[in-house]
Order: sequence, then structure tokens, then C-alpha cells
Amino acid sequence: MSSLYLSWNRLPHLRPAEIHSLDMPVLPKRISTSVFTVQGNARSYGDVCLTEKGVLLKTLGLNKFISFDRKNGILQCYAGTKLSDILALVVPHGWFLSTTPGTALITVGGAIANDVHGKNHHVAGTFGHHVNKMELLRSDGSRLILSPQENKELFTATVGGLGLTGLITWAEIQLMPIHNPLMWTENRSFRDLDEYWELNQAMQPLWPCSASWIDCLSSGRGVMFLGRHASAVEQPFPSVGHNWRVPFEMPLSLVNNLSVKVFNTLYYHKNRTNKTGLTGYKPFFYPLDGIYDWNRIYGYRGFYQYQCVFPPHSEKEGIRKLLAAINHSGQGSFLAVLKSFGDIPSIGMLSFPRAGTTLALDFPNKGDVTSRLFSRLDAIVNEYQGVLYPGKDARMPGSLFRSHYPQWEAFSAFIDSKFSSHFWERVTK
Repeated sequence: MSSLYLSWNRLPHLRPAEIHSLDMPVLPKRISTSVFTVQGNARSYGDVCLTEKGVLLKTLGLNKFISFDRKNGILQCYAGTKLSDILALVVPHGWFLSTTPGTALITVGGAIANDVHGKNHHVAGTFGHHVNKMELLRSDGSRLILSPQENKELFTATVGGLGLTGLITWAEIQLMPIHNPLMWTENRSFRDLDEYWELNQAMQPLWPCSASWIDCLSSGRGVMFLGRHASAVEQPFPSVGHNWRVPFEMPLSLVNNLSVKVFNTLYYHKNRTNKTGLTGYKPFFYPLDGIYDWNRIYGYRGFYQYQCVFPPHSEKEGIRKLLAAINHSGQGSFLAVLKSFGDIPSIGMLSFPRAGTTLALDFPNKGDVTSRLFSRLDAIVNEYQGVLYPGKDARMPGSLFRSHYPQWEAFSAFIDSKFSSHFWERVTK
């Protein structure tokens, strides 16, 4: 019997029929089932990279660099290469990822399949915008080069395609130039949502990177974190902080009403004084990567992440209603991130990012209590024309997915018949 495989949030609990770890970009032969599900470093929050019927293809063994053009910042690598490994290679040569999510521990294949976004979406779009080309291995053995010019339709289906169009074997990505590993940062506190909207409108044209922590058990107070890559003259380098580790899985979640209220109050007051300064890129872009196994604080029952985006015409009221419902429920979150997306259209047919404001929150799994809260949040998201994020989902109703992503039927024509996932089977029934 195969092992139990989990995503980063440890939900849902699924046991694949078979597991194959790939160290070569080929599909396994002589298997008992013909359905594949692709998994990179399992940093998704949910079941887009899980299966209980098929073969789980682990791609971490596909972690080799192919070429690096140091002059033009063009990198080719296999799909199992982690973003952290890319940064370790390219930063000393004056290059950086053109956009990056809040963890560097995902693979290139996962970044493409979920078309991830970062703090600079309003100036750089999504990860897919910086993929020059890639190779896709289909179950019939064919290998296709996909790019915005070659096999364009399959390219737009594969970017954000949740690993369903075949196995991405390698990709070529365009990097951005930097002068050093430093970030010039500024923190700005806001007392409520009205002040957030004013501050965001003023700051986004000035700063290429921005995201806000918000106290979801308040009237909307929070702290906006702004950043830009430092210029060549801004020296010396600051010292690198220590990494921490959660030593073992907690028997019960440490996230509860009291701990969230205490943490949120302390965190807000610690950061409410506006601060500017230099820091390394890791603390700015990847603060949680410095806490190994931080998901253990939620206990063996795991946690859910709920992330949605509201369009510009309804973002203010939608976010306000969502926070009011969370506040009323008493189920707060340490990790509540508010960010405005820009108006750069995503490439992928099923890509999540779009113009508007996105809110992401983590909730400990409390069974029916949490499910009832999510039903209320779903109703608000639906009412205000919002959309949920498949890459952060472990429980979205299929009806919601199909209405939020009306291109799903057109996308289905590009799915490789021997690729699927628990998520896709769940939401397309």
C-alpha cells in the first residue's frame, strides 16, 4: 500500500494508488493505473496535487539546471527545480525572479501550473508572463514546445492549468536585473479599511512591491509592507537572520481566538510606527521560509487557507463584508494578507490573478464550525463577483468553481486524458 501524501496544510488525507519519483523527464511504464497527478514540493494548500485513484508523480528529482545566460538573464531548468535553488544561483550574478510568491520552496513546474503571483503583480503580472517557453510531455509520448508563439493555445492552457495538460519537463524563464541582494523597505500602518484604500492608492504607483497584513478580528487595521530592490550604492549588507523550526506537530492547534487576538494586537503595535530601511530579500519576500515546519502549529487536524479576489467595482464592500463575517465568527487568522492586483491580464485560461483586491487567510480545521464559516464566506464572494483560488483550495464547492471559472469547459479540451487530480474530479462532477 502506498504512503499517505499531504499538501502543506495537511488536508485532505489521501492515499494515491501508486507513487513514482521522477529523476528523468519520462513517464513511468508498467503501472497498474493510467491516471497521473503531478506533485512538486507539496507546498500547495489543498488537493490540486493529490490523488487517491491514480499515480502520484513526484518531480523533485527533476531539479537540474540546463543553461543560464548571465548576460541576458535567461534561465533554463527542469520543472522540479525549486525557486530557492534558482535564487542561490542567479542572485550573485545580479539577477532575480521577475515575480515570486511568498515561499521560495515551490518548484518551477508548480509555479507555472498554478500561475503564482507575488507582491509586484501590479507591475509584473504573474509567473506565466515570464515563461519564455517550456516542454510538455503528453501521455502518448509526444513532446511539445509551448510558448506565446508556438502551440499558443496549449501554452495558455498549461499556464495555470493545475498540472492537467501533461508533464512540464523543463522551462525557460526571464529573470530581472538587480544590483545586490538587498531590499529597500517601508512599513505603513493603517487604522481601518478606509485608510487602507487611501494608502494603497498613494503607494502602489511609487513602490513595485506591496502587500498588507490585516487584523481580521478588528475593523480593518493593519500594516502595509512596501519594497523595492536596492540600488548599487546602498551598502553594507545587513546581517542574515536566524532560521527557526517548529520541533514537532502540536496535538492541538495553537491558533485559537485568544492567541490570535493577542498576536494581532502585539503585531500591529510592533509595526504601527512607520519604518524604512534595508533588509535582505529573504525576510521581505519569504518571511515564513525562515520558520521550518511552521504548518505544525495547526496540529494534526491541519488548516485551510481561504483566498479570494474581488473585482474593482465590488472590492471595498466585498472585503468589508468578508472581514465582518470572520470577526462575527470569532475564527481569526494570524496570517491575513490583503493585496491589490494590477490590471495586467493573466495568460492562463484558469489563472486566478485578475484586477481587484485579494485576501488570503489561514484557519485551523475545526470541522463543522469551519465549514459553516466557509459557507458564509462563499456566499459573500459569490454575491460580490469574487473568485476563489484553486491552488489554495481543499473544499471549494464544484458549483462555485464552475461559475467562477467559466472557461473550464473550453479548458477541458486541452487536458491530457491520462492526467487528473482529486481537485479536478471534485469540482467537475
